[in-house]
Amino acid sequence: MIPRDTARLHFRQMTGTDLDAMAGLLGDPEVMRYYPAPKTRDQAAAWITWNQRNYAEHGYGLWIIETLAGDFVGDCGLTWQEVNGVSKLEVGYHVAVRWQGHGFATEAAAACRDFAREHIGVRELIAIVHPDNRASERVAEKIGMYRVEDDDRGGGRQRRLVLSTIL
Repeated sequence: MIPRDTARLHFRQMTGTDLDAMAGLLGDPEVMRYYPAPKTRDQAAAWITWNQRNYAEHGYGLWIIETLAGDFVGDCGLTWQEVNGVSKLEVGYHVAVRWQGHGFATEAAAACRDFAREHIGVRELIAIVHPDNRASERVAEKIGMYRVEDDDRGGGRQRRLVLSTIL
């Protein structure tokens, strides 16, 4: 199962053939500005493998998002994350710099929110955002989320904002 196409985007599962595109996306210092570091090619391969496990185990994960013409835009989807010791379903998104600022993250995240509402049967959907990443926070707000708590991650790691919506 994958989200329905939107007005401008198509979703599909990640495969090994996406390694170049995903390594470029997750290795881009601008895309990964709010992460500890950009990912290496091996880490991007592990990212694809992690999502393939999620598809097999849950029926969903982060999907490749492309324009309807087939241009790679990024990834967006649903994964389980731990927030203050509780497992919660998160919508996550990464958009290549070339496509940022055009509403693609919001469009993809809204489609994933709707997919979660229609197919997964959870009550809540969250987004975890770095405190300085206002653009990502705005995406979450545009799909109906509001800030509910902080997650200090324990062990001295960076505090994260948690936004939520009830499905």
